[in-house]
Amino acid sequence: MTTSEAPSSHPFSEAARDAVYRAIFSRRDVRSQFLPEVIPDEVLGRLLMAAHHAPSVGFMQPWNFLLIRSAETKARVQGLFRKANEEARDQFAEGRKDLYSRLKLEGITDAPINLCITCDRERTGQTVLGRTHIKEMDLYSTVCAVQNLWLAARAEGIGVGWVSIFHQHELKEALGIPENIVPIAYLCLGYVSEFLDRPELEKAGWLSRLPLEGLVFHDHWGQTAGDKDPLAKTYQALRQQYGYA
Repeated sequence: MTTSEAPSSHPFSEAARDAVYRAIFSRRDVRSQFLPEVIPDEVLGRLLMAAHHAPSVGFMQPWNFLLIRSAETKARVQGLFRKANEEARDQFAEGRKDLYSRLKLEGITDAPINLCITCDRERTGQTVLGRTHIKEMDLYSTVCAVQNLWLAARAEGIGVGWVSIFHQHELKEALGIPENIVPIAYLCLGYVSEFLDRPELEKAGWLSRLPLEGLVFHDHWGQTAGDKDPLAKTYQALRQQYGYA
């Protein structure tokens, strides 16, 4: 095989590739559809292993995974959410407050497992390959671990909901997280009665998905391809194939 031919051996099979895209397009932020069924240890182990194989700057692997099953701990965290959620509601204009109040934005006590993914910003020392100029790269790396877990969960039929309405210092205190550790994502995990065909906030009328065509620039910020966009057919084909994009 010549060098020019080698890349053809790298893509997944069509069925495997389709499964990856299907997981991406059907992934949802779950708040309301959790079932009480326990997640088997072997499935949970696969999800954590997927998260642990996320890319990380300087291969520092800055994450930890705090599993929460205790009803008492969940209730305490939910109380923190409720307090912050009331504060959040008051930050929106009058026309949005009522809609905000009707949204269910967490499934903390509904989900069998809660998971807090954290970032240890000092794991491999102060100077980290690839983080010498953009100090937040370790935080971004940990978010990649969140996404890996989320997509693996969708493939396993498990819903994930990201709860972000907390005072961070209160969440750290409730979970006993050390001062130097940064909570990145508080997640609710469990089997679900359904995965919605569209994101819950979109269905509720909060916001709609932006068209990708207006978000892709070519060679210079703000420069779009307009009616001659060579990628437009691909976007449309994906919308038709998966019904999600």
